[in-house]
Amino acid sequence: MEYFKSLVVILMTSVLVNNYVLNKFLGICPFLGVSKKLNQATGMGIAVIFVMLVATAVTWPIQIFVLNRFGLEYMQTIVFILVIAALVQFVEIVLKKYIPGLHKSLGVYLPLITTNCAVLGVTINNINDGYDFTQSMVSSLGCGLGFLLAMVLFSGVRTRLESENIPKAFQGLPITLLAASIVSLAFFGFGGIVDNMFK
Repeated sequence: MEYFKSLVVILMTSVLVNNYVLNKFLGICPFLGVSKKLNQATGMGIAVIFVMLVATAVTWPIQIFVLNRFGLEYMQTIVFILVIAALVQFVEIVLKKYIPGLHKSLGVYLPLITTNCAVLGVTINNINDGYDFTQSMVSSLGCGLGFLLAMVLFSGVRTRLESENIPKAFQGLPITLLAASIVSLAFFGFGGIVDNMFK
C-alpha cells in the first residue's frame, strides 16, 4: 500500500508541482512555439507523452544494466540523446508505414521531439532521483501529462490574448513570456496539496 501511495505522489508531483515546463523550464521551445492552436498543442503533448514513456522504458535498463555495470556513467547524456533520437526516428517510420493517418496528423511535431530537452531531462532525473523501473515509468507519465496540461492551458491563454487590445510594446513575444510566467506562478499553489495528500 505504501508503494502504491508513493506512485500516486510521484504522478501528482510530476504533473502539478514539478511540472517540467512551468517549474523546471524544460521544453520551453515547443511550449512557446506550438501552443498557438489547441489541436497543435494537444498533438504535440500526446506525442511527447508517448516518447517520454518509450524513452524511459529503454534508457532505464541501459543505465542500470550497461552504463552502471561497466563504469560508463559519464556517457549517460550522450547515450540517452542517441537513444531518444533513434526512438523518435523508429516511431516515425513505424507510424508512417502502419498508421499513416496518425503520422500525417502529427506532422512536424514528431521529429521536433528529438530536440525537446524535457524528454532528456525526464530520463536523466528518473535515474538521479533513484527511482526503480515502475516509479520511473509513473514519473515519465506524470511529466508527459504535465507537459500536455501546460500546452493546453497556455494554448487557451494565447487564444484569449489574440482577441485583446495589447499595448504595442507588449505585443508578440513580451506578452507571451509574461503570460507564461503568470501561468507558471499559478502552479506553485499545488505544492502543499500534494505534500498533504496522504496525511
